[in-house]
Amino acid sequence: MKLERVEVVHVEIPLVSPFRTSFGTMTTKDTFLLRVVTDTAEGWSEFAGDPRPLYCAEFVAGAELVLRDFLVPRVAALPTLTAAAVGPALAGIKGHELAKAALETAVLDAELRSYGMPLAVYLGAVRDRVPAGVSVGIKESVPELLDAVAGYLDEGYVRIKLKIEPGWDVEPVRAVRERFGAGLPLQVDANTAYTLADAEHLRRLDEFGLLLIEEPLDENNLHGHARLQARLSTPVCLDESLHNARDTASAIALDACRVVNVKPARVGGYLEARRVHDVARAHGVPVWCGGMLETGVGRAPNLALAALPGFTLPGDTSASSRYFAEDITEPFVLDDGHLPVPRGPGIGVEPIPEVLRRFTRARRDVYGGDAAGV
Repeated sequence: MKLERVEVVHVEIPLVSPFRTSFGTMTTKDTFLLRVVTDTAEGWSEFAGDPRPLYCAEFVAGAELVLRDFLVPRVAALPTLTAAAVGPALAGIKGHELAKAALETAVLDAELRSYGMPLAVYLGAVRDRVPAGVSVGIKESVPELLDAVAGYLDEGYVRIKLKIEPGWDVEPVRAVRERFGAGLPLQVDANTAYTLADAEHLRRLDEFGLLLIEEPLDENNLHGHARLQARLSTPVCLDESLHNARDTASAIALDACRVVNVKPARVGGYLEARRVHDVARAHGVPVWCGGMLETGVGRAPNLALAALPGFTLPGDTSASSRYFAEDITEPFVLDDGHLPVPRGPGIGVEPIPEVLRRFTRARRDVYGGDAAGV
């Protein structure tokens, strides 16, 4: 393939309800899609970050700049463009995994479309549908939380994840357990909100039989997480701390985590995500697919990844209606607690043109087209 054009499409889509975590509240999905045009096909991807660098160091405006000035030029210089060549071409640029993932995924989508091959087949998926969990944000009150959980269970979700922070942890979890019983698959996500000094407090969560506690301490603190895991019976799961397969192997060796959250964007793309999966599976560590409130463009490839054999826990691959009244692709609809793995070529979905136009705030070429004028 030869690269002909790379376009950034900024979108802003209202969420059906505010989504609050320990680092802030979201009311819209404000990000960009990346459209890559080659001489054989075009591909789409979604930048997984936010307008502000709160979940991680990357943010929307910075990602567009690094794509335009550093990442895309390296990919454009490749004599033959393939998704497998993107990672090595970008290796000299430090960090920026989310931006790299967006570029690699769009190239991979175009390449697989030119072959007529679904991403799930390329990655080695073994299922045609995956169980769907749901992430429940921090609420104003416990009764509001219980109503939200009841609604998601009524919709058919098979696992509940509660966002927690200091002051909103033990009692909300206790209330959910008491209301819905010990049989409910339940886990919590702290998004780095605690310190090792909170270990005794976090140990109070052990009585609730949780699947896991996700990223309780600050990012990249493998030693601290290992010390915390030694004091908890609840499995520690790492998210923000794992940037590649090497980090994953280190965390497992240190017993810093006993479950791995695989977010393709966080590790630089689906090829590295598959390597993370392979490392964890080789060590007998369960993995699941995390979410970043993606539109259908980002949700579709996540479902393909979640169909790999090592994904033994339900992920945050929720239905489109969990976040959006109207998605920019055909919606993903929950069926008996599961979502279908896309079967079309590439990521298996495309934006619906008229819907995309309605939610688009700006379009810019970062390569080809009008890029010279950017």
